[in-house]
Amino acid sequence: MARRALILVEGDPRGNGLLYVKAAQRFGLHPITLSADPARYDYPAAERIEAIRVDTDNLDALIHECSRLRATYDIAGITSAWEPVYATVGKLCRYFDLPGPNPASIERCYDKFAQRQLLAEAGVPIPAYRVAANAAEVESAAAEIGLPVILKPAVGSGSRGVRLCRNADEVAEHTIYLLGGKHIWRSSPRILVEEFAQGPLYYAEIMGNEVIGIGVADFGPPPHFVSRECSFPALLTDDEQERIADVSLGCLRALGLGWGPTCIEFRWTKLGPVVIEVNPRLDGAPGPQLVQLTYGLDLVTEHIKLVIGDEWNLRKRYSHSAAARILVLDRDGTLDWIEGDSQAAAVPGVVEVKFYVEPKTPVVRKGDIRDCIGHVIAASPSLAETEAILQRAVDLIDWSITPFPNVGEQEQHAAPCVAAPAQVAPGKR
Repeated sequence: MARRALILVEGDPRGNGLLYVKAAQRFGLHPITLSADPARYDYPAAERIEAIRVDTDNLDALIHECSRLRATYDIAGITSAWEPVYATVGKLCRYFDLPGPNPASIERCYDKFAQRQLLAEAGVPIPAYRVAANAAEVESAAAEIGLPVILKPAVGSGSRGVRLCRNADEVAEHTIYLLGGKHIWRSSPRILVEEFAQGPLYYAEIMGNEVIGIGVADFGPPPHFVSRECSFPALLTDDEQERIADVSLGCLRALGLGWGPTCIEFRWTKLGPVVIEVNPRLDGAPGPQLVQLTYGLDLVTEHIKLVIGDEWNLRKRYSHSAAARILVLDRDGTLDWIEGDSQAAAVPGVVEVKFYVEPKTPVVRKGDIRDCIGHVIAASPSLAETEAILQRAVDLIDWSITPFPNVGEQEQHAAPCVAAPAQVAPGKR
């Protein structure tokens, strides 16, 4: 009998990819990663799994590779932990008659302008928005909406190219950055200009049509949106939870979702919950780990069950509190050393300490997810206790960054749009 395999199209170098690999192995499945650049992931070698080079933007190439693999393996399912290829995964699943997401729904979500249109038509509360293709249209849209505004690529992920613009000069500056050839576009250049919805940031973790829970997150200083901390579950009243859940289900109906995982981000404004973004896939790490620590519910495992045609079980086994602190670059230069992980991991209640960057690596703030260099996760019966555990652990972590010796070297590594100076944590230098 052929060995059952789970095909993972691309992965996630910093978290969920490895979670999918380990969950597949627990099922007795043979995980195989298809990637345009397998070397960007360290876990295939560490876990001794197959990693095959293939153009993951090319559906025909993926079909050819999966067809070749079927001669050796029983392909139980195909999925991904990486948003840009998730619509392609849906098409692959349909081609091979396997369970998977609706690719048309995924594509509508990945195009943030199309997503906004469908949500607006359904009466879902969203920020005011316009789409622009050139500098004049951006300037006009910002004037119509009113400053400050958010400028972001209409298609993208990881907060790349997203910036708060507080005045006309910042609007012009960021427009030049986005349209001047320095931002990498995965589609034709279009800029989404949005009202800046202000208020606490919440996110709903959803599987199928069930809201599993609601978390709260916090970003670093503007003008960029780099995650600093997230905790689960959020401290909300029953009415607030119900309002977020109702809006979440409205998003699913409007966008044709409801198969598998969805993560929806909200700002709680003076008008209540306003949808910032609907992500038609599992939340990025450490989101699934926080849910598992809080409820004993492994969303990665339950997603794989769905992918291979098994019945999932979304029952919550207990209720604790979990939180993650994200370690973020505080300056540009060469990371000389980073240490304290073993001491932080020894703090009672700490679940994981992970560094993403090796010493002697050039590091440059880009104002997006690439500024994150590690995380610490903790859990306990109460949020206050979890926060105290996190702080004790983070205080034990330290690193040193030597500034680039000259402008030429900095320009060699830097992105033109650099994040505002971060608040440096005590002990970081």
